[in-house]
Amino acid sequence: MTKNYIAGEWLAAAEACPNINPSNTNDVVGEYALASATETEHAIAAASDAFPAWSHSTIQARHDILKAVGDEIQARKDELGRLLSREEGKTLPEGIGEVTRAAQIFQFFAGECLRVAGEKLSSVRPSVDVEITREPVGVIGLITPWNFPIAIPAWKIAPALAYGNTIVLKPAELVPGSAHALAEIIVRAGVPAGVFNLVMGRGAIVGEKMLSSSKVSAISFTGSVPTGRKIAQSCITSEPMKKLQLEMGGKNPMVVLDDADLKLAVGCAVNSAFFSTGQRCTASSRLIVTEGIHDQFVAAMQERMRGLVIDDALKAGTDIGPVVDQSQLDQDLTYISIGQAEGAKLVAGGKLLKREAPGFYLAPALLTEVSNQMRVAREEIFGPVATVIRAKDYDEALELANDTPFGLSSGICTTSLKYASHFKRNAEAGMVMVNIPTAGVDYHVPFGGRKASSYGSREQGRYAQEFYTSVKTAYTFEGNGP
Repeated sequence: MTKNYIAGEWLAAAEACPNINPSNTNDVVGEYALASATETEHAIAAASDAFPAWSHSTIQARHDILKAVGDEIQARKDELGRLLSREEGKTLPEGIGEVTRAAQIFQFFAGECLRVAGEKLSSVRPSVDVEITREPVGVIGLITPWNFPIAIPAWKIAPALAYGNTIVLKPAELVPGSAHALAEIIVRAGVPAGVFNLVMGRGAIVGEKMLSSSKVSAISFTGSVPTGRKIAQSCITSEPMKKLQLEMGGKNPMVVLDDADLKLAVGCAVNSAFFSTGQRCTASSRLIVTEGIHDQFVAAMQERMRGLVIDDALKAGTDIGPVVDQSQLDQDLTYISIGQAEGAKLVAGGKLLKREAPGFYLAPALLTEVSNQMRVAREEIFGPVATVIRAKDYDEALELANDTPFGLSSGICTTSLKYASHFKRNAEAGMVMVNIPTAGVDYHVPFGGRKASSYGSREQGRYAQEFYTSVKTAYTFEGNGP
């Protein structure tokens, strides 16, 4: 059984959970420990005890540890990418790409350790100076999802450590292998005991204990809207209140205008909607297409989708791997049926597939004749299911794009500088893409959205300091007397 890492020790647990390969359900990746409430309390206490020393550690010490983590991840990207794809189901190139991104994140924040800046200002009062500095927040509980099992832990862990916080990490119990491998690397890099703690287990036990503990100062969560709202309520009502950061998904539009390059638009749509099996919060599940190009676009999408290879994530030549598990597969199929019952037309995919080994294989689905008020156009499906919504012109397309409770990522395909510029200014989303897929962002710039998609400070890049630090203003009288 693979163990939790608490207070500088690898500790076994009374319970374990099998990690199943969604490409081959006969393949068990490993048995991973499930922490109890007592073990979670132990991890929180260890992080609290380690905070004073770590928060005053030198920026060089933090830099060296984070750089060592990034360097080892990069050196082992093929091995770790294979583990990731085996447990989560995204294709091997996607898995290796995600691991590479995790390495880059640690390397970026290794540099940020050396660039934590403050300000020195003159006061409005004579003989008084003002200093504005940033200090670590404290113990931070990190709750990460299953769809990016190494990149999302990386973009939370790296800034938390860089700015002097201590950590209790709870990865998704569905995919603990990548987080456990990352923990081993962090330990080898020399992080002091208690600074980083890995507590694998159920949200109802581990997550609840993080939320109820007075020793946890902040929570960073990525997951569903309902769970995010419960976490927010708990953080606000806890004593003392906890700092909060939520990333909760999207229902992202991609607008395709009449003047778009058809081949480019189809490539963007297929990538955005179906790659990583559509299991990305930035995926485009609403393809909003203007009338003049609508029929050509749908025909070109059908043709492109016929050529997609859906198979074992580790097999060479696979374009799209399996859905992550039976529960998610059932949800995808349910929404396809809901869409058809609402009047949508299934023009491609949407069927279960059989492959050499038993797995959760689904042909990506394309629904047309969709209105923006249908459930399939309002609710996040989180699978390889895309809807096509017809728009009269750019103005209606923009209105439809913004008519959603979410606001994470929004895209447009057009050759018009006028429309591209207007869309960038007026799309109600945290991230806007022009002639590139809505899914796929850089590691050194802020990530996050608006409305129901996000709450709190942005993640990634230098903007991460807004969550992982607290601002202090200090006044000094430099005169000769009171």
